[in-house]
Formats: sequence, structure tokens, C-alpha cells
Amino acid sequence: MLNISRLPLGPMATNAYIVYQNKEALVVDPGGDFPKLEAFLKEKDLKVIGVLLTHAHFDHIGAVDAVREAYNVPVYLNDAESDWLSDPAKNGSGFFQMGQITARPADYTLESGQMEIGPFSFEVRHTPGHSPGSVSLVFRNQRFTIAGDTLFQRGMGRTDLPGGDREQLLDSIQSQLFSLRNDMRIYPGHGMPTTIEEERKENPFFT
Repeated sequence: MLNISRLPLGPMATNAYIVYQNKEALVVDPGGDFPKLEAFLKEKDLKVIGVLLTHAHFDHIGAVDAVREAYNVPVYLNDAESDWLSDPAKNGSGFFQMGQITARPADYTLESGQMEIGPFSFEVRHTPGHSPGSVSLVFRNQRFTIAGDTLFQRGMGRTDLPGGDREQLLDSIQSQLFSLRNDMRIYPGHGMPTTIEEERKENPFFT
């Protein structure tokens, strides 16, 4: 059985997600607080086999190198942000008073389409707007999607950071997320989970 757990990490309580099955795990958006993440993985006795980034903003990448070094695993990121991990001006950490946050470049690309990593099978959907390389990870059979900072419960991602585009974000949500089934559960980069049906009916940007 496939499981998903949410861990708010880092200075902005960014949601990291651990997707796991049969003691193997994918870590999505490890935003900081590596000891907290490590404690969870040890408690569940999980072997990490990959780190996936929905995008490369600083609050989603704070513990990337700590995870990759501790577990000797590759990092996956969309090519549109391939140079963001090492560039505080692009990943946004240069704009906030939290110190510059960087990580080594990703090892592999998250391209649109079906993808398999170990026992995990999911669809990558390119959902730009919050940032150029934002992606959403659709686990169709389990009816959940990890949407990063694209769609929130009753909200959507900010578009005032470098590479942000409000109209593009609105289009990504309409075409790539609202095209999913109504009972698809959405796990956002901040805050609580929601569903496609709830956001169609209640999200103020679309009602």
C-alpha cells in the first residue's frame, strides 16, 4: 500500500512529503529541518531512493543536500530551473533575511509524462506560473497530487518572485489540475490538503 505523510519543515513551514511503500521512500521538497525529517524516516525504517522537487524556491530546498548525502540518492528537478539550486537570486533566498540557501545541481530531470522511480509510478505535469519549472506529481491510482506552490486550499501560489506569471499560473491550474477528477486530493506546498472539487467550488480565484 502506498502511503504519504506531510512534514512542515523550515522557516516557512513548507510541506515536505514522504511517499513510501514497502520500506522505500521518495522525499518531495525537503525544505529544511533535516533532523526532523531524518527522525521520521528512522521511525518508519524507510530507505530513501530519491528526492523530488516541485520547484527550486529556497523554502523547498533547504535540506536537499543533507538528504542526498545521508542516503546517497539522486535529486530530480525540472530543467527550467536547472541553475536555481546554486543561485540565491533565482531561488529567492537572496530576497529574504534568512541567509542565502543553495544546493548542488539536480542529478535528473522531471519531464512531463509518466515516470517510474523504483516501485513508484506517477505522472509529472508541468504547471508553471509560480515559477517557470513548477511541476505537479500525479499519483493517479492513489488519487492524490503533490502540487507544490501551484494550488493551495482556497488560494494559489504567489507570482511576484522572479519568473512568476499570474496568467500562466491560472492557466496551469485550469488546464493541468482542474482537468483531474473531482475527488483527486491535492497536497500543497503550504497549508492543509484539499481536493479538486473543493477548489473548483470554493477557491476565490476561480469562483
